Amino acid sequence: MAPSATYDYEEHAGRALEEISDAIDEVNVLKDKAKKRSQLPPAYDEASQFDAAKDKTQFRQYETACDRVRNFYREQHEKQTVAYNLAARARFNSPSRARPELTVWEAMERLDALVDDSDPDTELGQIQHLLQSAEAIRRDGKPRWMQLTGLIHDLGKLMLFFDGAEGQWDVVGDTFPVGCAFDERIIYHDTFAGNPDSRDPVYSSKFGIYEKGCGLDNVMLSWGHDEYLYHVVREQSTLPPEALAMIRYHSFYPWHKEGAYTELMEDKDWEMLKAVRAFNPYDLYSKSDGLPSIEELKPYYLELIDEFFPQKVVKW
Repeated sequence: MAPSATYDYEEHAGRALEEISDAIDEVNVLKDKAKKRSQLPPAYDEASQFDAAKDKTQFRQYETACDRVRNFYREQHEKQTVAYNLAARARFNSPSRARPELTVWEAMERLDALVDDSDPDTELGQIQHLLQSAEAIRRDGKPRWMQLTGLIHDLGKLMLFFDGAEGQWDVVGDTFPVGCAFDERIIYHDTFAGNPDSRDPVYSSKFGIYEKGCGLDNVMLSWGHDEYLYHVVREQSTLPPEALAMIRYHSFYPWHKEGAYTELMEDKDWEMLKAVRAFNPYDLYSKSDGLPSIEELKPYYLELIDEFFPQKVVKW
């Protein structure tokens, strides 16, 4: 064989080996990326799994609810007026308002004395409900920020103890816009007949004081624990916008469950709607889960709280 032929063969073989080696490297890189993807927690909006075997028809049965629930909503619907909501927000934002200082866990313990008169699904104290929600999110492997959102989402009910609330009617229960017509998809809609805004020519019109597409940030929802906690957490935590939406709108059932008031939404509200709908099963369907062990879970959640509330003590 001529020397030139031998040289060509070795040169081509060397190039081929290099190409094979490069291809193997590329495959290994792709395998490594796939492995890392498989180790990531599920996206926050992936369908919930913890509730797959639950009978969803057994929740929010307001038609057969006890008198306690019916009486609560009658009072709420009669008293949540535009005038009251303006006064409540002025009170919250007043520089003279005393703001008690508690850690998140202390707030949970303080709230445990409350049984929510608006809730037909549970008679448990609030700390049990909060841990049920957080643990369901954790079992489904959702992000840590969403687990914490489950843990704190009802802490706005603390206003019943120290924020000048007039009763449970301006703290708990489903929320709805004031300043425009009360949509028929709000539960116990007939009880709005006792609300003076239902007879006001402006407040009772379809858009009322708002404009189509104005965005939910510009809509005044009935004052309660959602709105109160939203402002506290927005100022003092590092939770993402999706978590803030879950807190602010989780009781806005006419919107996220029944599809009401979509005409008021702007583009970003659709992303927030996705977040609230992703959160809702963990708030609602976890109520039938077993009782969590508070002392066993406390160390895990104390660490989680510190991750997103770096200043430790919260001004409520």
